[in-house]
Amino acid sequence: MIKVSSASLSFEHDGQFQNVLDDISFEIEVQDSCAIIGPSGCGKTSLLFLLAGILQPDSGTLAIAGNRRCGTILQNFGLFPWKTVAENIGLGLTLKNIDKDRIRRVVDQLIEEMELVGFGNHFPGQLSGGMQQRVALARALAVEPEILFMDEPLSSLDALTRERLQNLILDIIQKRKITTVLVTHSIEEAAFLGRKIIILSRRPAQILKVVDNPGAVSSEYRLSEQFFQQCIRLRELLKGEVNGQEA
Repeated sequence: MIKVSSASLSFEHDGQFQNVLDDISFEIEVQDSCAIIGPSGCGKTSLLFLLAGILQPDSGTLAIAGNRRCGTILQNFGLFPWKTVAENIGLGLTLKNIDKDRIRRVVDQLIEEMELVGFGNHFPGQLSGGMQQRVALARALAVEPEILFMDEPLSSLDALTRERLQNLILDIIQKRKITTVLVTHSIEEAAFLGRKIIILSRRPAQILKVVDNPGAVSSEYRLSEQFFQQCIRLRELLKGEVNGQEA
């Protein structure tokens, strides 16, 4: 579904160009789940923004087969504080001028699915971090995406809330058969949710390795010996890049 060929990206800062991504190539199949990990500041989010069409590469190509509907979840949830939970969830459909009755049905269904019943008229500032993230997830799902891009969506949450939402994302991937691309700095999260794990080097980022992880996207995988061994392997692959970063 997604094919990246020799993509490179740089940013201009104080009159100088800084290379962020260098000659990145990989493919993601339909209904696959891909996690992207790497050292802090290496360009993981920039790569996700290229895939989502928010940024354009300096060179190389990025192609998504067909006219695919995409949803994106940002690191800071990206909710509008002046809109209610229901209005935030239905925003994408409202912008598409979808019939109000249909919007209401979709929003009500997602509020129930995300365990937000009774909070439809609340504002984001009245919710916990975990609830805000569920609103962001519901908003992305409201447009019925075929591809879901997620930029460290759970990074600000406590461990128990994070694990619960990982299970929720897992359930969504399985039920809706969505192709997912997840940026994360958590090795365990990458191993749990990514059947393909792309490991980036420090900046300018290149692909160190693409790791197949067929056991992922299974609720039992987290407690398996295979999962623990995969986490150890990923940590070893990343160790040199993290230790080599400048302080």
